[in-house]
Amino acid sequence: QVQLVESGGGLVQAGGSLRLSCAASGSSFSINAMGWFRQPPGREREYVAVTSSSGGSTYYADSVKGRFTISIDNVKNIVYLQMNSLKPEDTAMYYCTATVSNGERSWGQGTQVTVSS
Repeated sequence: QVQLVESGGGLVQAGGSLRLSCAASGSSFSINAMGWFRQPPGREREYVAVTSSSGGSTYYADSVKGRFTISIDNVKNIVYLQMNSLKPEDTAMYYCTATVSNGERSWGQGTQVTVSS
């Protein structure tokens, strides 16, 4: 199973920016895709963005399009989420996820993002 370690969360004012990072290691299978989900307080986990391992295909939830950018360093197996124009409703625990070639999906422990108004 892939081990995923997230970093970069924190407290930021509305309109500010943060960059999340997630480093993947430990799998004997190749990574097909990496992405980010988030879980706001009291709500279900929701999809944010995903990228193919090459970075050639990226997809975003409507709520973050135009504000968030996902990218990947496929040599180091690190995925980034650049978050700009942050809003209080972006407050959530953000989780990194990776899917490998045998179909298995792994999750990180999460990093907290809090946006104050």
